[in-house]
Amino acid sequence: MITIDTFRKLALSFPGSEEHPHFDKPSFRLKKKIFATLWEKDNKAMIKLPLAEQSVYCTYDSQCFSPVPGAWGKQGCTFVDLKMVKKKMLQEALAIAVTQLSK
Repeated sequence: MITIDTFRKLALSFPGSEEHPHFDKPSFRLKKKIFATLWEKDNKAMIKLPLAEQSVYCTYDSQCFSPVPGAWGKQGCTFVDLKMVKKKMLQEALAIAVTQLSK
């Protein structure tokens, strides 16, 4: 299980990453672009992945990863269940999201 504090530390571990409010949720940004949001009440996060990687993660472990419903999910926004995801897999997904923004 990943705690809220652990998620926050992982998201902020990337050089240049920052935390800012986004409506009623904390968001994590690089170069002013959101790569993740934290849904503290639901103990989940949203990570913005490229569509190919979203498909791989959701197929590999559909209990941990699922596309956000609607149009956002079709753009790569992916929910992550923090109660079920393994730390290494979460770190990988965050790194992919950050790398995508760095391009």
